[in-house]
Amino acid sequence: MKHVKVMILCVFGASVLYGANTLIEKAKEHGLRAIPDNKKELLKLIDDPKDPITDAKVILGKKLYFDPRLSKSGLISCNTCHNLGLGGVDGLSVAIGNQWTPNPHHLNSPTVYNSVFFSAQFWDGRSPHLADQAMGPTLADAEMAATPEHIEGVVTSIPAYVSAFKKAYGANVKIDFAKITSTIAVFERILITPSRFDKFLNGHKEALSKAEKEGLNIFIDKGCAACHTGIALGGTMQPFEIAQKYKFANVGDFKGDKNGMVKTPTLRNITETAPYFHNGEVWSLKEAIKMMGSIQLGITIDDKDASKIETFLKALKGKKPLITYPQLPESTATTPKPIN
Repeated sequence: MKHVKVMILCVFGASVLYGANTLIEKAKEHGLRAIPDNKKELLKLIDDPKDPITDAKVILGKKLYFDPRLSKSGLISCNTCHNLGLGGVDGLSVAIGNQWTPNPHHLNSPTVYNSVFFSAQFWDGRSPHLADQAMGPTLADAEMAATPEHIEGVVTSIPAYVSAFKKAYGANVKIDFAKITSTIAVFERILITPSRFDKFLNGHKEALSKAEKEGLNIFIDKGCAACHTGIALGGTMQPFEIAQKYKFANVGDFKGDKNGMVKTPTLRNITETAPYFHNGEVWSLKEAIKMMGSIQLGITIDDKDASKIETFLKALKGKKPLITYPQLPESTATTPKPIN
């Protein structure tokens, strides 16, 4: 009888672990969602009827994203901290801004890829969407350190930018700070990275290897999907240090929002976005997995299981949209000068 029970358990475990349909259903039951492979369905998620995505807006938004003249120093662009060639981050523990100023709270730069799927922006979730988020870094003293007047002055002093705004929004467009930053956000909306994991959830059963499926199953069973959920596998506000204290909590003074909630980082492209945690104190993905087990779940994730989860997480590396560095329109005699 004992042997029969063991065999039943083994068969059941195998069906969960390696039966693709069963695992797909299990993942969806735990809140994991795929980036749709249907363009119309995807557009419903990333578009805004009040400010629809168009080619003209995306092209203009990309130029503004890469333009360092929007910063006070003339050296820092959105791409400086959210480098699209480096997984949408800068690869630093703490973000560095104007006059080499480190973030005063010792926060690192989250990735901009797939941020359209986040329900909250910034580590403390203070912005509800990308258009609002895009305003913050341009004005922050420790980041781009500009003013709305400076940014508006740069853009409106350059005829090519004025023409581009009219092409994107119509001849009567008001080119102000809000319109400039929301145009950057339109470009950011297309920065999505579908992966083999999405193919798997969308029904392509062999998109993940046997080892990756095993890692996904462990990821779910350990409870990781409780916070790393949805399309972004993150991007929602969650309590932090539920079971134990984060051993690097004293690096910086960040404590989350007023309720102690912290935005859960996306796990998409996670192998490209080290260092980890809000203050960038952990460089090993395997170590981050083990630490999250103790900090959030109150469990021990051993090396073996951490490695298996890491194998799954590597499957979240997605295909990036092709981004070529834009040729920016030249300044004029009236373009505001950099301030050092």
